[in-house]
Amino acid sequence: MFKEFKEFIAKGNVLDMAVGIIMGTAFTAIVNSVVEDLLMPIITGLTAGVDFSELNVNIAGAQLRFGNLINAIITFLIISLVMFSIVKAFNRNNKEENAEAESKDCPYCKTSIPVEATRCPHCTSELEGYHNEHTHAHNDRVTIVE
Repeated sequence: MFKEFKEFIAKGNVLDMAVGIIMGTAFTAIVNSVVEDLLMPIITGLTAGVDFSELNVNIAGAQLRFGNLINAIITFLIISLVMFSIVKAFNRNNKEENAEAESKDCPYCKTSIPVEATRCPHCTSELEGYHNEHTHAHNDRVTIVE
């Protein structure tokens, strides 16, 4: 069991995941600071100075702090928007890089075709990896049975 665990830990995926979690934790501190120190004061200013964290209701001796919930929802929405923007920008850059790897040029007609293509759809040339099970070699004997 220890051997299997050691192999599991030695895999690159676990290391990548650990680095991602650590980077995410560090990035969370930055995003929280942007939200709490920059954006929330602006939102408070736009809402005529209402500090949501002070909003609460007393019901049967229990204090319900729905202002903190409002702050948490606003923080979540802002963090989600920031993360969405970062991921969208990252994906846009990756899409441009991967677009080159998704196509190749036909060596005969020079038309752009998918990398997986084994036959050009434009000039019908047979490309590397082409295999047609219905064609026969020149020295094969074909017997037609009626």
